[in-house]
Amino acid sequence: MAGRAAFDKIELHLVRVLHTVITERSVSRAALKLATTQPQVSAQLRRLRELVGDPLLVRSGTGMAPTAVALELLAPAEALLRHAEQLFGARTPALAFDAATTRLTFRIAASDYLDPLFLPELVARIKRDAPDARVEILPLSREFDYRHALAHGEIDLVIGNWLRPPGELHLGRLLADEVVCLVAADHPAATNPRGWTAERYLAAEHVAPTPLHAGTPGVIDEHLAAQGLARQVAVRSPHFGLVPLMVARSRLVLTTGRLFCSRYVGQFPVRIVRCPVAFPPLVYYQLWHDLSHASAAGRWLREQVRTLARELQAQGARAMP
Repeated sequence: MAGRAAFDKIELHLVRVLHTVITERSVSRAALKLATTQPQVSAQLRRLRELVGDPLLVRSGTGMAPTAVALELLAPAEALLRHAEQLFGARTPALAFDAATTRLTFRIAASDYLDPLFLPELVARIKRDAPDARVEILPLSREFDYRHALAHGEIDLVIGNWLRPPGELHLGRLLADEVVCLVAADHPAATNPRGWTAERYLAAEHVAPTPLHAGTPGVIDEHLAAQGLARQVAVRSPHFGLVPLMVARSRLVLTTGRLFCSRYVGQFPVRIVRCPVAFPPLVYYQLWHDLSHASAAGRWLREQVRTLARELQAQGARAMP
């Protein structure tokens, strides 16, 4: 217990005084280096001598020399100061981040509803600016509890769209996208747009993503239910990137954002048509937890996502007729 009592009396500044006095071998030079006064350093040296049980500095000719104990303490003092600098100095991960040298792993859970180019472009940008970083992409699925994963530091970021994002998480709005329908080129909605009414839309066969949580509707069905409406979902798929080809080969209707649909026009025989039921824009967000809110690496990652989303939305706006 006596050792613990002595340890509790030591402050980090006292360790710095110990290191400086030993390396300078002079109380006056140590005072200059520490930007303090000689009497203050002398008083701190007396405390150190009491704590260590050794004189630390002794007279040697016209100067002072460190004792054997002092020399043994020099390396531990250097290590302690170096570790303290890593914890609380300007290079601490919470305050500084160097993308060019980082070897961090960024873990991102994301839906593929936003844009088929989004995740590939995000990974390309991360690897361009942080070549030694690793990236893990996890799917947003009904089996994956992203809120738990964020709260336990298992992932850094979630990207997706919600009508009402979870309130306990930090939120960054990325973009808003017009809700449209994607249909086969020979679908009646494409060949006879005037006949594409709300009644025919609701009666048509639809393809939809598997909801994120069992027993809950997706964003589109949630909005329809709030209006007292329901559509006929004939196909549900967790693989959203495969849905446009399903649409091209059937009479299925996909209702989602224009940005996603626009990537497949020209690639498959599909057309974008207006949605005859009024929907608010699909709003995409990035979500993160308090655990990574102050992290410089986390801020850097979120800025990459935010910048890319704005650029893709601007490209989509320019491409619209």
